Amino acid sequence: MAEVLIVGAGPVGLFMAALLLQSGVRVRVLEQRTERDQHSRAIGIHPPALDVLRRIGVAQELVAQGVPIRRGIALGGGRQLAQMSFAGVSDSFPFVLSLPQSRTEAVLEQRVRELDPGALRRGVRLTGLHDDGGLVGVAGSSPAGPVRHSAALVIAADGVRSAVRTLQGTAVRAKHYPDRYLMGDFADSTCFGPDAALFLAPEGIVESFPLPGGLRRWVIRLDGTKPGWNPGTNSGPVTLPDACWLAEQVRERTGIDVDAGSNSMLSSFGVRSRLARRMVTGRTVLIGDAAHEVSPIGGQGMNLGWLDAVALAPLVLAALQGDRVGAQLRSFERSRMTAAARAVRQSELNMALGRPFGGGLLNIRSHAIAAAAAVPAVNSFVARRFTMQ
Repeated sequence: MAEVLIVGAGPVGLFMAALLLQSGVRVRVLEQRTERDQHSRAIGIHPPALDVLRRIGVAQELVAQGVPIRRGIALGGGRQLAQMSFAGVSDSFPFVLSLPQSRTEAVLEQRVRELDPGALRRGVRLTGLHDDGGLVGVAGSSPAGPVRHSAALVIAADGVRSAVRTLQGTAVRAKHYPDRYLMGDFADSTCFGPDAALFLAPEGIVESFPLPGGLRRWVIRLDGTKPGWNPGTNSGPVTLPDACWLAEQVRERTGIDVDAGSNSMLSSFGVRSRLARRMVTGRTVLIGDAAHEVSPIGGQGMNLGWLDAVALAPLVLAALQGDRVGAQLRSFERSRMTAAARAVRQSELNMALGRPFGGGLLNIRSHAIAAAAAVPAVNSFVARRFTMQ
């Protein structure tokens, strides 16, 4: 019998499993998906996360596969307004690593299988959860039939639509934002190299990040449109934005030509935050997006989950040894929810800076950003905030 059940084999669940497995804990990971999702979502791995990923021996492999972003530049009105170096944010990893989530998951899954080839079970959909105070039992379904497991502890890393959180009846504090974005990956036609670029356009922000394989991700804020729909349609049935529309928007807002035919991923997304009322319930703990969903703008969600896991691991080990860890778990919950709330505030600031500004307000914003970036102490502070330091 497993000592710990982990629900969810995304990047957070796999990292949690590897941390415990290498400490000698018997772990079973239950995942609803039958195979890894190849759709590229989160791409930014921040320095504190790389530090903890080093604990399971995968940080250097991830760095080898990704693109280290060592500098960000802000542009507006056809000129560079500011630049921000990440050189001083970390001694070990002075950069933000850009790597598609699917490749990050592949590295983490390989590490889990090295530690225990049978730890991960895919195709399991949870249908029941019962905590009798001594063991937690879960019930589920799979292509092979009903599934039942029990363990001393359950750790839920099953994402924003967490089945565990739903089965527990744990409430969330939700906030919805008016912002909506469209993103796509294209062949890199810029001269930015490994730099991230931020364009302060009147229609809304445009973000651009390098990806491995000579690709570049473009993210635009959809302004004055019906969310998810082509704003160019004035009557009758409207059509979804496509790669050609996104490429045209990038050209209009930045002056940069993007080859629509090279598009390899296209996705639109809205923004909300959801914070669980509690992370710890009896012998079950929520981590990652199951506990706290934050805006993708700023790229902190996946990293928050990894930091949850590394903070929780020693408490799990102590609990399995028979120690009383109630007070430590309460402290863990307070600390991690404080970190999540801070990430929500940072994402709100990022979104506010990226909303449309017209006329004089746009010039005021541009001058303010340029002036702030010119002050070394301010520049360094902002760099640390953006990299979760």
